[in-house]
Amino acid sequence: MTALQLSLGLPPSSSSSKSSISLPHFSNSCHSHLQLTSSRVSRNPCNSIASLSKARIAKSRITCSAKAVELKGSEIVKEKSVSVILLAGGKGKRMGASMPKQYLPLLGQPIALYSFYTFSQMIEVKEIIVVCDPSYEDIFQDTKEKIQVDLKFTLPGKERQDSVYSGLQAVDLKSELVCIHDSARPLVTSGDVKKVLKDGWLNGAAVLGVPVKATIKEANSESYVARTLDRKTLWEMQTPQVIKPDLLKKGFELVNREGLEVTDDVSIVEHLKHPVYITEGSYTNIKVTTPDDLLLAERILNPSSGEAS
Repeated sequence: MTALQLSLGLPPSSSSSKSSISLPHFSNSCHSHLQLTSSRVSRNPCNSIASLSKARIAKSRITCSAKAVELKGSEIVKEKSVSVILLAGGKGKRMGASMPKQYLPLLGQPIALYSFYTFSQMIEVKEIIVVCDPSYEDIFQDTKEKIQVDLKFTLPGKERQDSVYSGLQAVDLKSELVCIHDSARPLVTSGDVKKVLKDGWLNGAAVLGVPVKATIKEANSESYVARTLDRKTLWEMQTPQVIKPDLLKKGFELVNREGLEVTDDVSIVEHLKHPVYITEGSYTNIKVTTPDDLLLAERILNPSSGEAS
């Protein structure tokens, strides 16, 4: 099994295990100060200055290492401490298919099973709570011999927040983090999940996101441009969205009491005025909502499939 197959949660018996596929690499825009300093040293022709710089780098490494040791205990997300709520109850009307989009085949496997397997192979995950229509439970039940986590089911609600609330009722009381994910995002990697779990543990709430690339304009009621937003401050939200259980429960108490409607999970926490940390994710973590999205997901998984066209 390849590293990609592990990160995308492909089961050992998957037919795709015969091929070697790699996702396109998107480099992060953020680099550590140490990396920048080190690269400057390598380009510096003056040996004496380079030696001095190397000494400073060594000192920085010692300082960073000391901090790492000091923070290590609080930064680690414990084994079997995470409850995943996998939202798989959507109707997917925009796809125009005969079944909900999350159950359509993607290279021979239902879309929802990609992230399901990814979570099931992570040591941090204790249980996966699938929020779905009972008629689709067998898709997940058939995997029980391949996974090492507890599997639960709850019914979806009318709106997204209702489905999340339904899943929250089944969360193990000993869980320290709730990780909410759209099953229509099949390409999330275990590496990105680990990052957002850590940030959620440190901050109480965290969400995967990517910097917005396009220019975003706000329009008035007559479709004229009202203003152009500064895209340097804009992020497109993804999932997973990770929240500590007590914080999420308090948020739902407020939302339900005041009859508020939210479009994503961390918005529930935002109503409590609690800060939410944005963890930079990957642009490949797309949500499959249209036929074009499905084609794109296939090409990301198998780049050679688009070469013949």
